[in-house]
Amino acid sequence: MTARERIAMALHGGRPDKIPFTIYASKPPSVEALPVLKARGMGLVQRVGVYNLHFPHCSTTTARYEENGKQLVRTEIRTPHGNLYTVREPSGFTTWTHKYLFTDENDYQALAFYLNDAVVIPSYDHANQLLRELDDNTIVRASFGLEPMQHLISGGVFGTMNFCLQWMDHRDEVLKLYEIMVAKRRLAYPIVARSPVEHANYGGNVVPEVVGLEGFQQYYVPNYQEAAEEMHRHGKLIGVHFDANCRLFADEIACLDLDYVEAFTPAPDTDMTLAEARAVWPDKVLWINYPSSVHVRSEEEVERVTVELCEAAAPGNGFLIGITEDLPAHREDGNYRAILDGIDRYEASRTH
Repeated sequence: MTARERIAMALHGGRPDKIPFTIYASKPPSVEALPVLKARGMGLVQRVGVYNLHFPHCSTTTARYEENGKQLVRTEIRTPHGNLYTVREPSGFTTWTHKYLFTDENDYQALAFYLNDAVVIPSYDHANQLLRELDDNTIVRASFGLEPMQHLISGGVFGTMNFCLQWMDHRDEVLKLYEIMVAKRRLAYPIVARSPVEHANYGGNVVPEVVGLEGFQQYYVPNYQEAAEEMHRHGKLIGVHFDANCRLFADEIACLDLDYVEAFTPAPDTDMTLAEARAVWPDKVLWINYPSSVHVRSEEEVERVTVELCEAAAPGNGFLIGITEDLPAHREDGNYRAILDGIDRYEASRTH
């Protein structure tokens, strides 16, 4: 089987000839190692957006500048009800947000206008191009964007600290923004479902310590369900990037009509083991994130832990090992190779 065939079979709950191993295409090994690892079965996940947002009644300007030796980017959004701005610091593979759109309570009217101004437009050209250029090791994944509430928390509007403070002091205003985001995401559901891509992630990075169980039940579950209904109506798969502690949400996730849980990170990095996840989500495909803490260990340890993960997921139906986080510098080649070694060692042990 090719890597792409293995991934597709596992995503539909099957058991391919060996457990698939995938990396985000944005986290590649060295140029020299890439073809060798692909030849051994490593798969690449190309993530692509399938819709754009147009803001016809708002204008945006961007300025780059230096402050205290740091290269910063200020983005200003002008609305009829006032201006909003962010300050971000590009830094290697990531970007630090120094200032979110929200400054104080005077911004609520401008924020509501800006979010409500968004026009959702299908954009399939890039996805179609990627699908035409696919090799046997690559799959394409679409995205809905962040959940409505998560967009407010971590998508550039509030940031976690301001969100928590505003949730306590001005909840009605926050909920007005949430309802606007619900309506906008609702417009995206059929666009994603009708896209040429066969599966899509809806949001993720949900932190139970911030959201809480009641918040998850009230402001996340209904949106997942609505999106899942639309995707299934078109024969597509849907999953969520649940990479934080999941124990608090475990029973709710079990009841969701999600096809897969992506980026689930087993203990010791979170509060659930892989065996516990298998037990509570028996009908969900588990596309895990290889535990990030293990990447600092020796390659022998990486291989050993890989075998243990495969054993915990036995017999391996609907199970994939993925890389969804950045590795320590210069560890990609060796650790990716060690994970493939562990999978091969586990598969060899099954035949004896």
